[in-house]
Amino acid sequence: MFHKHKILIILFITLLGGLVIRAQEVRVANDSSAPARQDTVSVPKDTVKLTPDSLQIKTDTLMAKDTVRKKKNSLDAVVTYQAKDSILMTAGNWAYLFGEGNVKYRQIELQSEVIEMNMDSSLVFAKFGLDSIGEEFGYPLFKDGEQQYESKTMRYNFGTKKGYITDVITQQGEGFVTAGRTKKMANNDMFMMGGKYTTCDDHDHPHFYLQLSKAKVRPKKNIVTGPAYLVIEDVPLPLAIPFGFFPFSESYSSGIIMPTFGDEMDRGFFLRDGGYYFALSDYVDLALTGEIYTKGSWGLSARSAYRKRYKYSGNFNASLLTTILGDKVVPQEYSKSKDFKITWTHSQDAKANPYRSFSASVNFATSSYDRNQLTNIYNQNSTSNTKGSSVSLSQRFPNSPFSLSATMNVNQRSRDSSISVTLPDVSITMSRIYPFKRKHAVGSEKWYEKISMSYSGYLRNSIDTKENKLMQSSLVKDWRNGMQHNIPISATFTFLKYINISPSFNYTERWYTSKVMQAWNETSNRLMPSDTIYGFNRVYNYNASLSASTTMYGFYKPLPFLGNKVEMIRHRFEPSISLSAAPDFGDPRYGFYESYTYMDEDGEMYANTYSPYANQIFGPAPQGKQGSLSFSINNNVEMKIRSDEDSTGFKKISLIDKLSLAMSYNMAADSFKWSDMSVGLRLKFSKSYTLNLNAMFDTYTYDEKGRKVNVPRWEAGKGFGRLRSTGTNFSYTLNNDTFSKLFGGGKTDETKKDGSQQGTGEEGELADGMNPETDAQPAEGGRLREKKKELGEFDADGYQANKVPWSLAFSYGMNLGYGDFNPNTLEYKYKLTHNLSFNGNIQPTKNWRFNFNATYDFDTKKIAYMNCSVTRDLHCWQMSGSFIPIGPYKSYTFTIAVSSSLLKDLKYNQSSSYREGQQWY
Repeated sequence: MFHKHKILIILFITLLGGLVIRAQEVRVANDSSAPARQDTVSVPKDTVKLTPDSLQIKTDTLMAKDTVRKKKNSLDAVVTYQAKDSILMTAGNWAYLFGEGNVKYRQIELQSEVIEMNMDSSLVFAKFGLDSIGEEFGYPLFKDGEQQYESKTMRYNFGTKKGYITDVITQQGEGFVTAGRTKKMANNDMFMMGGKYTTCDDHDHPHFYLQLSKAKVRPKKNIVTGPAYLVIEDVPLPLAIPFGFFPFSESYSSGIIMPTFGDEMDRGFFLRDGGYYFALSDYVDLALTGEIYTKGSWGLSARSAYRKRYKYSGNFNASLLTTILGDKVVPQEYSKSKDFKITWTHSQDAKANPYRSFSASVNFATSSYDRNQLTNIYNQNSTSNTKGSSVSLSQRFPNSPFSLSATMNVNQRSRDSSISVTLPDVSITMSRIYPFKRKHAVGSEKWYEKISMSYSGYLRNSIDTKENKLMQSSLVKDWRNGMQHNIPISATFTFLKYINISPSFNYTERWYTSKVMQAWNETSNRLMPSDTIYGFNRVYNYNASLSASTTMYGFYKPLPFLGNKVEMIRHRFEPSISLSAAPDFGDPRYGFYESYTYMDEDGEMYANTYSPYANQIFGPAPQGKQGSLSFSINNNVEMKIRSDEDSTGFKKISLIDKLSLAMSYNMAADSFKWSDMSVGLRLKFSKSYTLNLNAMFDTYTYDEKGRKVNVPRWEAGKGFGRLRSTGTNFSYTLNNDTFSKLFGGGKTDETKKDGSQQGTGEEGELADGMNPETDAQPAEGGRLREKKKELGEFDADGYQANKVPWSLAFSYGMNLGYGDFNPNTLEYKYKLTHNLSFNGNIQPTKNWRFNFNATYDFDTKKIAYMNCSVTRDLHCWQMSGSFIPIGPYKSYTFTIAVSSSLLKDLKYNQSSSYREGQQWY
């Protein structure tokens, strides 16, 4: 019986266990995370009805809900990759990219010849490739936004954005940072060991660098280093720093201006051009700098630049300099001077206001400033005898003929410390109007409608004095002021179709606030001021004229046996004659002139006149009755020749561009009725050079004392006229193309036009490896390790052109005039004054350049001034030297410095001053 019940219990438990197992299988099948297999075993239907068991098993809570989180993918964007050669996938979920591999994830991009990428862990490893001869190529290039790094090997995690780099190169500002081992952080900061900082772009073997033991690079912000020392041409120098800080900023910001140091024999050791830069706004900045010398001299300066687009732009500079020379112990050698200088330029954009404009060009300095401001080498401004400053404002009124302009002018003569100031200089003008012209004309134009008039008025206030007396001058007594009005009225009529008749009337009036009375001083035997009368004074004059002019043409065709090259020669002849008349405003009834008598050294009495307004700003009214008959002629001669170069088949050549002659006869004068004869000549030798020559011919004779007598030269049998004065200027530049144009038929210009003179590499790139569009900076994505190919220039046949660029320019000016009087011939001797200046440069190699400029003094028959300079481009360094070998400003300077402005203080400088007077050559 017991065995019977035992068998039933075992059977029941077995059936119950099978039901539980089947229920669990169903739960797994419903789990979406694991696909369920269909059970192929069919269970027969159980006919036994089971009663609920009191030991019913509860639902498994572990199977009801999985509490373990699924692993989330660390990349939130698609990673794309490609390779030019091949891509190899392995069973371990690794991808190998060969041949210009490229991996992109968001803004991160990695380029390399060989890339290994783990598809599960987001890790990549990149390295260079080797060609058949073992040369390295295809270095890894990593770009993260605007940041770019190049290395030899790189291990990077796209998920954490961290990496380990070897032999990295990155550009920061104007310099390059390289390091043997580098760790890149997620915020793009880089920690380096064995780094180098240089501005040389020869990355594998830089000509100089700062060896950094440790460094932290914050891209586009700064570099902080530990101990560093200077290395030049792989030679460590005993120039070290305990730490370094190199800031970089692409934004507009303020900062400290580091000074330069040196020494001078006269002023001692110095710190110069150091201070602070203020970034005041987006439109204006300010730099305050100073200089100090150990022997007491010092200086301050402020410079500012401002600009507002489409409105205005300019810059301002003010300097104060105190110069102490010598020692107080020796009063004869001790001197102290205080100087200042102000420069200001301002220009207004044409779009700012179509009716109003404002401009300024100020260059004001004390006479000794440029001499004391000399630093390294002689400053040419110190011999500039004149300086000019002007500030002007002009206003045009729309729909009105009137316009207004105001100007301030300051002219300095440093030779004698004199200064001339005009403040203000106001002019009011009215453009030409036709007051009698009908607004709605009907029929032909009436003769009175051709009458026109205009107006111009000038208000000036000026003074000529010394610099130290300018601020002490009196506006009423020392300044000259006045106002002038001009009203011209004219008309033009046609007579007999070919003659133009032009009558005109001119009225001029001057307003003054004072007049100076004069008297003869018997002690000094000259006329001297005796009294100044203040008050309103009106001085006027007027004249009328009538002129007639026409144009005539003459043609000449050469005879056939002279050839058919010349098609025609044309002569244009323009005669003009005018008659002008004016009363004698020196007549006492006008009150513009006063009379006086004096006795000369021979005891003879003379009567003469003077004007109390002679020294006024607009002068007096003209003296003497005018009844002049003036005539002038202009000539132009051109030749028309056959030419295949012109599309019309003909070409015009100017033989005489202009030949003019003018002279007048004053019928109302009691003596010296003939005026001097003026002659002008203009010849066009080429498109780049035109000769202008003007001359005056004297028409009267002279007595034994050199005074002009009322005897024309043709009445004295001395010809029609004698040359009184003439002059011209000539300048020309010789260079490589000069002789090619003269003897080579101008082929140089043609080859330049069709581009055959320079060989080409890739499309749009010149043969010297320079692309005009991308030469300023490397192209985006370009590799820093790539060697620059300098192919040079090539001729049309493909051979390399070894050119030596050079130029020699000279300028010659000549003036011929009267000199001393010769009582034997009763003629003035001629005096010739001429000047010659020349400059040149030559570039024997690509990196060497020589320059010079000089002037020749014909009076002393020697070179008055010469300045020579030589420069050598040392790749990332620049060597320059300048010297003045002759004259009172003998001096020299020699500098070798880093080309980059970032390390401008890394230089060696040696110089002398003209004050030292040492014989160094």
